[in-house]
Amino acid sequence: MIAVFTDFGLEGPYTGQMKAALHAGAPGVPIIDLCADAPMFDPMASAYLLAALVPALPVGTVVLGVVDPGVGSERGTVMLEADGRWFVGPDNGLFAMVSRRAASAQATETFGPPGPVSASFHGRDLFAPAAARLARGDRPDDADARPLQTIDRSDWPDDLDRVVYIDRYGNVMTGRRASTLAPDAELLAHGRPARRARTFSDVPVGQAFWYENANGLAEIAVNQGRADSALGLRIGICIGVR
Repeated sequence: MIAVFTDFGLEGPYTGQMKAALHAGAPGVPIIDLCADAPMFDPMASAYLLAALVPALPVGTVVLGVVDPGVGSERGTVMLEADGRWFVGPDNGLFAMVSRRAASAQATETFGPPGPVSASFHGRDLFAPAAARLARGDRPDDADARPLQTIDRSDWPDDLDRVVYIDRYGNVMTGRRASTLAPDAELLAHGRPARRARTFSDVPVGQAFWYENANGLAEIAVNQGRADSALGLRIGICIGVR
């Protein structure tokens, strides 16, 4: 299976063109849209979101990850094997948290492109063909392995107390794993506290709270309302912990 994680959105030609390249390179391999609206131009926030989604993917999955504001620049490219899954994309920190949380991980350079590479669409021209080759069973030579420091971001925290995603309901995901928080911890949005609850129906309609979402992240919500609007939140805003 190939799982696609991008900030492209589903509108326009970009996702379709990239998936066409995947089909051409690995016909018959299932392709899923894991996330098409990752934090735009924000590899750091996207890294914490992606790491939370990975445990649900079967071992053997190839993740094509493209959140790449530096496309066409001197930023590197990477293929990462982590706990039996492969990740292909720009070497800009997008896979840093996947690597850090893996029991075993090894990075290599991306396979060379099969044809010309445009300056502005490495997702289609470079990363998708490499992901297709991995999905077909091709593997890089061990001689191409490189130190994991090349994809690590040692200055990034283990958990990110920032908004990393807002879903269509206005629920606000943070980059903080709920398991790292005390049961009585409060999350502060612009200084306004939200207490923990198990699920939406455990609080009155219109009340803000936080809970451990299905991917293990601390998420702020309003029962039958929009937490982003009610609390003035958007991607990148810092969340306090008390």
